[in-house]
Amino acid sequence: MVEVRYLEIPVRDIDRAVAFYEAVFTVTLERVTIDGYAMAHFPTHEGQQGADVTLAQGDVYVPTKSGVIVYFSVASIDAVIARAKQHGSSVLYDKKEVAPGLWVAEFEDSEGNRIALSQRDR
Repeated sequence: MVEVRYLEIPVRDIDRAVAFYEAVFTVTLERVTIDGYAMAHFPTHEGQQGADVTLAQGDVYVPTKSGVIVYFSVASIDAVIARAKQHGSSVLYDKKEVAPGLWVAEFEDSEGNRIALSQRDR
């Protein structure tokens, strides 16, 4: 079996990206330097499923809308999109039900990445 355990989202400006992601997802990121690269880890919760996510700035990290798409599972796509728009984001894919009870949407982050959201009806 293969599991995805860790993702790095490339950023051009770690300060701008941290401010954006903290505001949009209402979390506090932990800043670190690893091998000379500025990074900021999203909070993790022991025992929960899902990959760890980190913002990463450096010469090998190039933001893009055409690469891998990272999906964040959220309680309310509408709330996250509203906060993203307040912080200068544009919607790339409007909220849409893609399967019964499963909604998705996409926006552009502060760095030019395509970021996706998923929400399940509860």
